[in-house]
Order: sequence, then structure tokens, then C-alpha cells
Amino acid sequence: ETIEAINRGFPHWFCKNFTRHNNKEADIPFDQHMLLALIAPRSVYVVSAEEDTWADPKGEYLSLYHAGPVYRLFGLQTVPEQMPALDSPVIAGRVGYHIRRGKHNLTLYDWMRYMDFTDSLYREWPGTGNR
Repeated sequence: ETIEAINRGFPHWFCKNFTRHNNKEADIPFDQHMLLALIAPRSVYVVSAEEDTWADPKGEYLSLYHAGPVYRLFGLQTVPEQMPALDSPVIAGRVGYHIRRGKHNLTLYDWMRYMDFTDSLYREWPGTGNR
């Protein structure tokens, strides 16, 4: 999905100023991994679906992977370089990811993995009695 296509099809998702980048993807001074890195040291979980090609599942995973150096600056784990198999979530401390079968959607499977991720964080937090 190009910036122009997303701006045309979903103009409510971004500010009008983002249209300056239509057909100029290579000139944008930032990329998704930088936005994910700004979340560190807080938790982030990324979800993809194999048939959601506009969202670029591999690119979504690589964004999380390339945010890893900033998480490591905080002494935190990051996801491995290799993208996991379908329906095989990976949780690495405060970051996690899964790619599921299917198309662009939010499914019960996704919600269950969000809850698994949240449970893993709860076990990690000091003072919860679950360390």
C-alpha cells in the first residue's frame, strides 16, 4: 500500500500534512521501526495476518526487530531476526509478535495472544508476587 493510496482511501487516518509524502516514500525521514523504538522501554505487541499484504506482514515484523537495539539499550530482550511461523507467537520480554492465518481482521485468536502477552508482562512486574 503506497502512501498516496492510504491517504486517498483512508484520509481520516493521518493529518492532511502527510499527503506531502505521496509518491515520495523513499524521502520520508523516518520509518516504522523508529516509531516502535520510541515506545521503549514500554511494552509493544505487533500482530500480522498472512493474507494482509497491504499491511506487509514481513515489514511489520522487521519493524519490531529493527526497534530491538533501543530495547537492548534498556537491557531488554528483543525478537529474533527470523520471523516466526504462522500461529507461533514469540514473546521476548516486553515485545511480542504473531502472524496468524487469514486476512485483515481482529479475531479471537488475536485477543487470546494479546492476553497471553499481558499475562507474561504481569509475571515480570515487580511487586505482583508472580516473579
